[in-house]
Amino acid sequence: MKGTLVSAVAAVACYEIWACLRQWAQEVSAADPDTMFAGSFELLLAGFTGVVSMPVLLWARMRALGERRNHLFVTVGAVAWPFLGGHIVEDYVSDAGTAVYLALLTGLCGLSALAAAPKRQQVG
Repeated sequence: MKGTLVSAVAAVACYEIWACLRQWAQEVSAADPDTMFAGSFELLLAGFTGVVSMPVLLWARMRALGERRNHLFVTVGAVAWPFLGGHIVEDYVSDAGTAVYLALLTGLCGLSALAAAPKRQQVG
């Protein structure tokens, strides 16, 4: 339950971050259309921040809730997000499509949250 809730909040937050930064990059590019590569740095920054924010948010929120051993959960979110989130942000998916993709990511992460890494055995 925690994993599903955390992944839903993280998916919406990461989508908003990525979409806002992408819009900013497009505005920078449109402000100076005659300059070669105008907005390129901003576009790279938007993509990097959009991709990296997902695993960071998943890990931080699960730790804040007291959950440990959630490596699979964070990995699934980190691997799925660039594909699903990138498609949503870069291809201008409709609002209904965005909701479906975010729900798909939430479901994938929620299922992976059910599996926890085994506890380490104390030696000695």
